[in-house]
Amino acid sequence: MKTLLITENFPPKSGGSGRWFWELYSRLPHAEYSVLAGEWKDSDLFDTDSALSISRYTLSSSEWGFISLTGAFFYLKTVLLIRRQIKQQKITRLHCGRVLPEGVMAWILNIFTGIPYSCYVHGEDLETAASSREQNFLCKQVIKRATKIICNSQNSANLVAKFGEAASRKAIVFHPGVDSSQFVPAEPNVEIRARLNWLDKKVVLTVGRLQARKGQDMMIRALPAVKKDIPNILYAVVGDGDCLTMLQNLAAELGVEDNVQFLREITDQQMIQCYQQCDLFILPNRTIGNDIEGFGMVLVEAQSCGKPVIAGDSGGTSETLIEGQTGFIIDATREHNIVATVVELLTDNQKLKDMGDKGRAHILQNLDWKALVLKAKALFR
Repeated sequence: MKTLLITENFPPKSGGSGRWFWELYSRLPHAEYSVLAGEWKDSDLFDTDSALSISRYTLSSSEWGFISLTGAFFYLKTVLLIRRQIKQQKITRLHCGRVLPEGVMAWILNIFTGIPYSCYVHGEDLETAASSREQNFLCKQVIKRATKIICNSQNSANLVAKFGEAASRKAIVFHPGVDSSQFVPAEPNVEIRARLNWLDKKVVLTVGRLQARKGQDMMIRALPAVKKDIPNILYAVVGDGDCLTMLQNLAAELGVEDNVQFLREITDQQMIQCYQQCDLFILPNRTIGNDIEGFGMVLVEAQSCGKPVIAGDSGGTSETLIEGQTGFIIDATREHNIVATVVELLTDNQKLKDMGDKGRAHILQNLDWKALVLKAKALFR
């Protein structure tokens, strides 16, 4: 039996779901799993260093529905490509990175060939599709014929349940994990902190795309009040995205531009060093329209590095931590909640350490890839 994972999002493209798929499927038996992934810059270099069989194709489109000629042609050419991959590799089942568009491709193939498929759900994908009558219809059809619906959180499974009892029975919660041997705690390092311009700073870190739902703007809005208690506060923002200019302008308007640092392009190793050397991690996420945070892998990575975390009460973030022990879930749409929680933690070094230690233990016990791979093997049988 051989499985083909179809996913547009896959390294070297950055992003939580793509990294999740890489971390999981690279640990599964290579003779039993292969990947058809989207084409990105430096894909060839990435694939050369991988023992996992990876094929590349353009899996992105401006249209995910059938009504437009663009969408119809996109599905036609990708379905034909996948059909060739199935024959060449003797594929017996498909895994789909999302309901749209990858799940639709598998749904079409299932109708005409009978090949079974399972589909991943991340939360924001179903919420976004709900705003389109056509896309919502396609989601229903994909879920209806799928063997399993693999949900990154209970919150995502609850969204699947809205499609009916039969859909709910197929939903299986499988949390993303972390490589705890790579994301490890480290003592404060003067050389690294100097390189990052973090010496003598109390550093609050966010890692993630610069997009509205991540809530980086709310942490920036909280900085003037935080500065009153912690004058040496620094908010380090790792990531890039459409909101960069807005965030830079906001920091300038509030007079905290010297307290905000944007780190747009860093290596994976440098990102880990940021986790290790910061004092506190925050993901002040919120729901924007139909856009939600499905899980929050960065919260898992931060805890693996022994850091307390603060997250917004939207989506599946509460499933990443132990409330009050490894971090806090707050209403991050209210500035005063951020101020109070950040100040409480950064003014209590013992609490920072205790919560960080508990966070590391939580990850080792519940969200380390070693245990999750065993669960995946049983799930995928």
